[in-house]
Parts: sequence; structure tokens; C-alpha cells
Amino acid sequence: MSDQEPTIYNGRYELHRQIARGGMADVFLARDQLLDRPVAIKVLFPQFASDPSFVERFRREAQSAANLNHPNIVAVYDWGEERGTYFIVMEYVEGRSLAEILRSEGMLHPDRAADIATDVAAALSFAHRNGVVHRDIKPGNILIAPSGQVKVTDFGIARAFGGGGADSNLTQTGSVMGTATYFSPEQAQGQQVDPRSDLYSLGIVLFEMLASRPPFTGDSAVVIAYKQVQEAPVTPSSINPRVPASIEAITMRLLAKSPADRYPSAEDVRADLRRFREGHAVLAAGVMGAAGVAGAGVAAADPGATSAIPTTHAPAPEATTAVPVTQSRHDVYEQHDEIYDEPSSRIGWFIAGLVVLVVVLVGLLMIFADALGIGGDDNEGAAGVEVPPVIGLTEAEATAELEAEGFTVVPERVENVDVESGRVFDQDPEAGETAPKGSEVVITVSAGAESFPMPDVVGSRDADAIALLTEEYGLVLAEGVPERRHDDEAPAGEVLEQTPAATEPVSAGDTFNLVVSDGPELVPVPDVEGETPSDAGRILTDADFRVFEEREHSESVPEGRVTRTDPPEGEAPKGSEVTIFISDGPPPVETAVVPNVVNQTQATAESQLSARGFNPEPTTLANSATVPAGSIISQSVAPGTELARGSSVGIVVSQGASGGTTTTSPGTTTTTAGD
Repeated sequence: MSDQEPTIYNGRYELHRQIARGGMADVFLARDQLLDRPVAIKVLFPQFASDPSFVERFRREAQSAANLNHPNIVAVYDWGEERGTYFIVMEYVEGRSLAEILRSEGMLHPDRAADIATDVAAALSFAHRNGVVHRDIKPGNILIAPSGQVKVTDFGIARAFGGGGADSNLTQTGSVMGTATYFSPEQAQGQQVDPRSDLYSLGIVLFEMLASRPPFTGDSAVVIAYKQVQEAPVTPSSINPRVPASIEAITMRLLAKSPADRYPSAEDVRADLRRFREGHAVLAAGVMGAAGVAGAGVAAADPGATSAIPTTHAPAPEATTAVPVTQSRHDVYEQHDEIYDEPSSRIGWFIAGLVVLVVVLVGLLMIFADALGIGGDDNEGAAGVEVPPVIGLTEAEATAELEAEGFTVVPERVENVDVESGRVFDQDPEAGETAPKGSEVVITVSAGAESFPMPDVVGSRDADAIALLTEEYGLVLAEGVPERRHDDEAPAGEVLEQTPAATEPVSAGDTFNLVVSDGPELVPVPDVEGETPSDAGRILTDADFRVFEEREHSESVPEGRVTRTDPPEGEAPKGSEVTIFISDGPPPVETAVVPNVVNQTQATAESQLSARGFNPEPTTLANSATVPAGSIISQSVAPGTELARGSSVGIVVSQGASGGTTTTSPGTTTTTAGD
């Protein structure tokens, strides 16, 4: 077992083990010592704790979520500062994230997908009514309990959309917060978002549940963000033909590029999903929900994580004009038209698209002219140099080789699990291309895998520890199996030791090893049957067993000797209990007093003898002038005699004054002639 002292936050929350890792915080399973219940604690990475903007986002998450009390939203209980960083205490949800379920099961049945989406829509509806837009709806932020209950978590970039003020400055104009695969076109363009942005993200999640992949994928967040803005999604049924048309219509309406073409509210989405589950016609049928929107270029970070993405177009003006919305949209528009701001015009998008098109055409013409040698200066062409291959070299080697050819080297460091840290795994321009001397060559250098503290798994079950370290953290078990050894205290399967030790820095792909308990060592149980209790106890104690005694009767073993052991002769864990049974001799004989049945009727006599435990046999018939026929003349054992139960007591039954004498025993009848 681990000798490390437990980590306790705020004098109340005892951290047990890490259960998740996000873009800016670790999540730990902990116990609230005051209320004696499990909780989840999100701890901000120390490097962010000194950044006021990150701390403010962290504080805002706690305040936003703490006010959202709903069965489909993970509850937030507390927040505070500890050990130079900040933490949030949340409800612990036993179960898996939707992301884990999709990875292990692939596409879900449409009914199950609709049920999950219905619960997410319920959570969003409640949050939106309370003035909070989530802005990062994705499978990783949707938890599914073993009971099937759905919980939405991580309001880390949520924003109160009704207040503005200081809160509105946390995400600067031209910066996009979210996850590229799941955010809306307006998020990709750095525009103002409202609750309908969450509905678009829900549409992406619903699409992925039905088709086992999101509608837009790419090599980077930039590519995905571009597709979110510019490309129309394929239909889920084109990937999974078993998707019903009605839930496909709901999905495609959620994925409308323009917020105005989506559902008016999350409650409307929930109602349409319920219609689908009940077999009724859905309102989304016939609605074109996948119309393209003119895109804007974006630059992004890692596409798999929540991130800030600066947009390349000019910031939107601070003031917007609310456009009245007709009753046909939905009553909620009339109630909240200050929240849903329709785009005032698409002319700006059209002009921006034309400008981008002209720039692209001019660039293509310049490249074409350069390839043909048109319009270029001969001296400049003579200065062109072939770019050497540097992939696989160290950064220093690549830099020296490129600079020797007259190029300016621009290194970029990117985490890469598959390439050794410090080695080049990409270059631009590529090897063999010609570029002018003095021009830039960008080399992408591996920064290795991201390091993180080794989780503490000592005391866990081996299967749970291996699954956590391999599946959640990407570590590799050395030799493929853990080392096992006997332990007198730890039950079989419990982790005794781990390498690397807890909190040591590790990276995905690193190896680890475990020492797992095989339980106590098995040793032979000696045969002590027939021994005296003292000898048997000494023999078993010498074999490292703890001895206990019990007594029992035995027909075969003399009194005072051992009859048997429990467990019997064989093997048992060293140090375990062995009970010896000591003979008390044969069981005692039960006796009874023979009753007087003379002069009683045969039926009464037999009944009385049987009631005392005796067998009324043999029965003999005899003549008697004094005893009426059918009554008892005499009995074989005198009344008052103490006799063992089960013994036979014969009776003589009168058959009157004349006739033969008959003796009856079990199965036999004998008759003698009379005078």
C-alpha cells in the first residue's frame, strides 16, 4: 500500500487519483470529508495560475455552472485557491464520456442517439434560459452514467450572454474559443455567438453519434474551421444508410450555416427529438438546414482540444443592430430579440469572397508566370537554389545545412509522439523545390510528447490501473504483463508498486511497470486426523496457520482425537485460519420410559408406544377369557423400564375365548391350532 500522505485541498477535499486531463486543468477523483461523498476536483495547471485571464475564466466557470441546478448539468459545489493554483469542486459522475463510448462502440442506434441529444438539449435549454451559452459542446463534455443519465459538464468557456460588462472582455474580438471540430461557423469567424451556436455544436455531436465520425475532418484545426464556414456537410445517411429520414432532418437543420436557419431554441430541438422517438412527424422535415455560408480564413491550434483561435478578418464592430424577427420563426424570438441578432446583410460576405477570389487568382497567375520564366529578372532566376532534404536531422544539423545553402531557417516546435524530440519531421518548401537565396525555410521540429505527472495507481485493482494508464494516458505496459508477487496483507490483484513513481513526469508512449499482489503464498495443509489437539495444533502452527478448535461426535474416531480439519488436507494461504474438529465420542443414546399398555385396545397401545419412540412389534394374537378381543393381554417389556428409543416392545392381543394363536412380526404371520 502507498505510504504517501493524501493531498487535501481547503482542509476538506482529499484527492485520490487523476481521472481526466483537459486543455487547462487536471481532474481528480476526491472525497469531501465534511459530507462524506465522492467529488470531482478540477485543478488549474500551475503555469496558468499566474495568468489573470485564465484565472478569470476558471472563476467564471465556477460561477456560471454553480448557478445551473439541473439534472442534466454537472453540479458545481465549491471553488478556491490551494498550493499556488485554483480548483473547482464538482459533482462526481460515475460512468464514461460520450467520446469514450463513441471510440469503443462506434455509431449508436438512432433511438439511443436521439435520447442522448434530447437530454443535452434539456441541459442547454436550462442554461440558455439562465443567460449562459456553453460554447464548447462536444462528446468529451457529455458524461453518461451507468443508469443512462446524461450530464453536460465543463462550462470553462461559457459566457453569460445577457450581461456584457467586464465579462465580455475575457474573449477578445477576433479570438475564437472552442474546439474546431464542434464549433459553429460564427465561432470560426470570431463573430458574436448566441445560444444557437450551441445548437450547431449539438448537431455535430448528433451527426457523429449517427455516422461514427463528425461531418468535417481535416489535418488541422485551420482546415476544419474553413470547412465549418465554407462547406455543406454530407448527410448522415450517406455514411450510415440506416439513419431514419426524420432524425437526419433534425441533424441537418441543426447544422445550418446561418443561425437564423437553425432551431429557434434548444427547447424546440428537444421537442422535435421527442416527436421522432414517439414516431410523429418532425418539424425539421423539409427544412434546408445545411446551406453554405461564405467563409473567412482562420488560424488554429491543435484540432482536438479546446483552444483560442485568432481570426484573420477584421474585428466585427462593437455595436450591432437587432433586426425584428417574424412570428413565424418562433415566439421566443419576440421574447428575446435582444439576444438573437440576425445578420444585417450578406453583401459584406459577398464582397469579402470576391476579394479573396481575386487574391487567389493573382497568386496563381504569378506562380504560373514564374514557372514559365515570364516577367522575372534573369539575375533573380539565377539565384534560385534547390532546397535540401532535412527531415530526420536534428534541428542544429538542419539549420546548418539550410544556412549553408543561403536560406533563412524558421524553426517551429510541435509535439509529436512518434518522432524523437529535437528532430525535424516536416519542412516547407519541400526538399527538391527551388527557392531564392535568403528566403525562409520553415522546419517543423518535434517537441516530443507532452509530459504530465505519473498518476498514483498503488492500491488500485490491476485491471483498472492498466486501463487508466494505457487507454487514458497512452502509456505502454513493459513486457505486456505486470510483475506479480505474494503479499500477506494485500488481496490478489492489488497494485503494490509502480514504476515510474507517482507524480514523476512521463509522456504518452513511455513504458511503465506494476508489481501486483498474488495474495498470500499457498502452503500445504498437514493431515492431522487422529492426532491429539495439542499435537495437531503444534503441527499446523509450525506450518504458519492460525488454529481454532471445535468439537463434534464421531462413531469412528476415539474421544479426544482430531476427526478432521477445515480447510481439509491440501493447500491454503499462508497465515490463514485452520479449524480442527475434536471427537466427543459416539453421539449419546436417547432413552424413554416404556408405558403400560395392558388392557388397552391394540390401536391405543401402538399409538402410545410409537409416541415414546418404540416399535410396537412383534404383535401376537392369543385366546383370553378375561381380556376382551382386540385389547392387550401383555407386553414384552415391563412398564416403567427405561429403554433406548427405536427399540421393539412386543404386545399380545386378545382374540377372545376360543381360536388359534397368531404371532405377527414384520412380514411374517404364524398361526397355531386351538384345543
